[in-house]
Amino acid sequence: MKIYTKTGDKGTTALFGGTRVPKYHIRIESYGTVDELNSHIGLIKDQEIDPRSKEILMRVQDRLFTLGAILATDPEKEKLKSGKDRLNIPKITEEDIALLETEMDMMNESLPPMTHFVLPGGHTTVSYCHIARCVCRRAERLATLLHHEEPIDEQVLKYLNRLSDYLFVLARKLTYYLQAEEIKWIPEKL
Repeated sequence: MKIYTKTGDKGTTALFGGTRVPKYHIRIESYGTVDELNSHIGLIKDQEIDPRSKEILMRVQDRLFTLGAILATDPEKEKLKSGKDRLNIPKITEEDIALLETEMDMMNESLPPMTHFVLPGGHTTVSYCHIARCVCRRAERLATLLHHEEPIDEQVLKYLNRLSDYLFVLARKLTYYLQAEEIKWIPEKL
C-alpha cells in the first residue's frame, strides 16, 4: 500500500464514506486533534510509569482511534447506508466512560486532597500529562463546535470531557509515584 495518494494535493481530503472536504474543515480539525492527542498519550505510555496506568493508556489509545473514526465519518453517508453496505463504525460506550471514572476514583483515594490549583510541571512525565490534557480540552472544544454544526454522537463529547479529567488526575498520581514536587499555584498578593 502506498502512503502517498496525491488526492490531497489541492487541499481536500476524503471523509470515511468518500465525501471530499477542505482540509481546514472543522471535522478534519476535530479528528486531527484527536490524533495529536493519541500521540501525546503514546508519549506518556512510553515513560517509566506503573503497569496499570500503561494498560489504561493503551485502552485510551484504542478508544481514541474509535473516536477519530466516528469524527471522520460523513454523517449523511452513514445515514444512507443500510444492510451489508452500512458503514460499521464502532461506538464509544458508557462502559468506556465509566472506566475512566473508576480509574480516577481509585487514583484519588491514594492522593492528598487538593487545596490549591496545581501548576503543570515538577517532572517531565507529569508535564506530558498536562500537555495531553490541554490537547484533549482543545479536541473537546473542536468536537463541540462540530456537534453544533453537524450533530455527532454525544458519547464522543462525554468521553473527551472525562478523558481530560483523567489526565489531570493521572498527572497528580504520577507526581507522587515519581516522587516529584506538586507545585501549588499561590497567587501573588499585590
